[in-house]
Amino acid sequence: MTSPIASPTVVSRLSEPHSGPVPFSVEFFPPKDAPAEERLWRAVRIFERLRPAFVSLTYGAGGGTRDRTVRIAGELARETTLTTVAHLTAVNHSLDELRAMVGSYADQGITNVLALRGDPPGNPMGEWVKHPEGVAYAEELVRLVGELGDFQVGVASFPEGHHRSPTLDEDTRFLLGKLRAGAEYSITQMFFDVEDYFRLRDRVVAADPEQGAKPIIPGIMPITSLASVRRMLELSGSKLPADVDARLTAAAGNDEEANREAIRAVGIDLATEMSERLIAEGAPCLHFCSLNFARATTEVLDRLGMNVLVP
Repeated sequence: MTSPIASPTVVSRLSEPHSGPVPFSVEFFPPKDAPAEERLWRAVRIFERLRPAFVSLTYGAGGGTRDRTVRIAGELARETTLTTVAHLTAVNHSLDELRAMVGSYADQGITNVLALRGDPPGNPMGEWVKHPEGVAYAEELVRLVGELGDFQVGVASFPEGHHRSPTLDEDTRFLLGKLRAGAEYSITQMFFDVEDYFRLRDRVVAADPEQGAKPIIPGIMPITSLASVRRMLELSGSKLPADVDARLTAAAGNDEEANREAIRAVGIDLATEMSERLIAEGAPCLHFCSLNFARATTEVLDRLGMNVLVP
């Protein structure tokens, strides 16, 4: 495969000047229909003026959004000033299909890829079945992408441990395997207890200081709805700490729908408090799960002194 024209890498972007105390980045997902796509692009244009270090575009389990992911990732790379990271998952894909997907990204000028094993379609907690001609682990996917051209590869990390890992030590071993295979950074699954992030970082550094020097970027989701966060927790296997749950439950009172604004206010407070701790303790970047909306993330950025629009 011919190497694509290199765009700025995620790691290089993290070291460039930024308006706030740390850089930030944003995660989008492929929209399902035309109105949702319009909403995505409204958010994209707002964030573009805030100059995130990078943006990422997720990839549906089992490749359900593959074509849309490639198209929109290409449009983000070509039609905006944003450094774009495209997700790539191993679920239900042969090696030939994975190579073709990486080639499609290269054709779009995308040189930053987040390599994920991915979750089974339909039931993320269900049995993970390797494609007979595919790969079994994200580590293999990292190596594959590295063999196909001049890409910078990132991977996922899990502050609470991946739900399939029997222990945190085993989970750390898997992360180190991905980093040693060539991944240059990781982005964490969303979490709501910053101590889980610090413990993850400490485990990696203690196990392998060289790999521990690579950025571990915390994933943050400002909570705007109890229903949506419950669904995200169900899909990810993460949990709400008792004190966070208590604050949200108190805001919801006995009518979650009627108290949506109170819930949202607590969610913004929580994301801001987490971000402040992460900045103070040296997190290299803040990665916001936007759900294709700009308002909640920009409110948090504003409180952090990072909401600086560029004309």
